Amino acid sequence: MRIKGLFNRDPAAAAAQALYAQVVEQARLPGFYRDLGVPDTLDGRFDMIVLHAFLVLHRLTTEGQAQGPVGQALFDLMFADMDASLRELGVGDLSVGKKVKQMATGFYGRVAAYEEGLAAGDDALAGALRRNLYGTTTADAGHVTAMAGYVRRQATALAGQPVAALNGGAVRFTAPGGLS
Repeated sequence: MRIKGLFNRDPAAAAAQALYAQVVEQARLPGFYRDLGVPDTLDGRFDMIVLHAFLVLHRLTTEGQAQGPVGQALFDLMFADMDASLRELGVGDLSVGKKVKQMATGFYGRVAAYEEGLAAGDDALAGALRRNLYGTTTADAGHVTAMAGYVRRQATALAGQPVAALNGGAVRFTAPGGLS
């Protein structure tokens, strides 16, 4: 190991760590579960993290930087955290890799659905949320509509944030209207 490596921290990894902490903080807001009917389960919490990570990566994509060092580090960190969480829950070592692979496949599917939903009308976005975020429950139409509005507002708010700020680890999510 080089001594220099002990003192130089990878700026992309540091930025991703900060972004991921903010993604998780936003995803854990109780109002999503209490007021908008997101299932307060392992799947529901995973989906909320995926949704907010998607929003950050979507913003980076508009600048052609989702595959850049910060976007890649954010993705890697998210799945390293999922791996660690599965292990903490007692999933056996032999099963963790398979479960993380399933989660990654689910992530890519959700990203494609949310991208398509944002590009299309509100019905398409609501459908993507109904299938994914609310996929393990019977979703209330009002909750799905409210969540679709929230996602659009977040995407718009993030579009106004400089990509340099995100690459530096700073993201500002707007308050989810009416949620506490």
